[in-house]
Amino acid sequence: MQIVRDYQFVTESDRGAVAAIGNFDGVHLGHQAVLDIARAEAKRIGAPLGVITFEPHPRQVFAPDGPDFRLSGSAARANRLEKLGVEKLYELAFNPSLSGLSPRDFAEKVLVQGLGIRHVVVGSDFHFGKGRAGDIETLRAFGAELGFGVTAAELVHKGDRKADIEISSTAIRGALREGKPREAAAMLGHWHRIEGKVISGFQRGRELGFPTANMSLDGLLKPKFGVYAVLVDILTGPSKGRYHGAASLGMRPMFDGEEPNLETFIFDFRADIYGCILSIGLVDYLRPELKFDGLPALIEQMDKDCAEARRILDAL
Repeated sequence: MQIVRDYQFVTESDRGAVAAIGNFDGVHLGHQAVLDIARAEAKRIGAPLGVITFEPHPRQVFAPDGPDFRLSGSAARANRLEKLGVEKLYELAFNPSLSGLSPRDFAEKVLVQGLGIRHVVVGSDFHFGKGRAGDIETLRAFGAELGFGVTAAELVHKGDRKADIEISSTAIRGALREGKPREAAAMLGHWHRIEGKVISGFQRGRELGFPTANMSLDGLLKPKFGVYAVLVDILTGPSKGRYHGAASLGMRPMFDGEEPNLETFIFDFRADIYGCILSIGLVDYLRPELKFDGLPALIEQMDKDCAEARRILDAL
């Protein structure tokens, strides 16, 4: 997959895609439905499949002091989109220059003059341009005038008529905050994953007989703190592959942690993976964080957690 980060400096080979537009946070089933429409149109006219998205997420720019909310970082989003067959990812810098463009300027300068987009696919609630002034009808009018096609995808729902839930990043965040990773997965179409580099910790897990891979949660949504059964994908390094494990997500109350992080114990695994990129899929929430009366009680509970996680993951 080719990644383009500036619409003003592109080669001719960067241009001419059919592109889905959106933030694609989490790349959930609603996003995938938009991609399916774009994929079909790209195949019909013989164009590459593209995605136009923004980095940082506009919400981070307009509400920089708000709580962390992102389901996936830039690299994780790119990984997921590549797996879905996206050939060109236009990850545009969301800065004052871009955010200040009028709807017409966005259509003309970014979509047409910059990227040469042949057709765009967006959600039916799509807005664009300064102050979100542009909508679907505005986009269709510009498309007719400037020479690109426009398709609006209907919002995707899950459940029956009695319990219809609109699939959205907001609904997924709510499920994760409540410790319901399977409910989130049903809307995502995949396990919610936390991706990042293994960083140095205090090596307390090793001393307890449970060496863990430590990862930062900086900038990402914090799911409900506690212990999870997890799928572990090691994406880089000589130990690349999929493993099972149990992970503690939160503040480490036994050791007075100051910043939340993710500590993953990989079952039946012994290798140095410091600096490697991991993708941790949350499968089931096992229990909340607890403070125990000493390390023996903690170790006993960790043994129980791992046994329960093994049982769950072996049944997948």
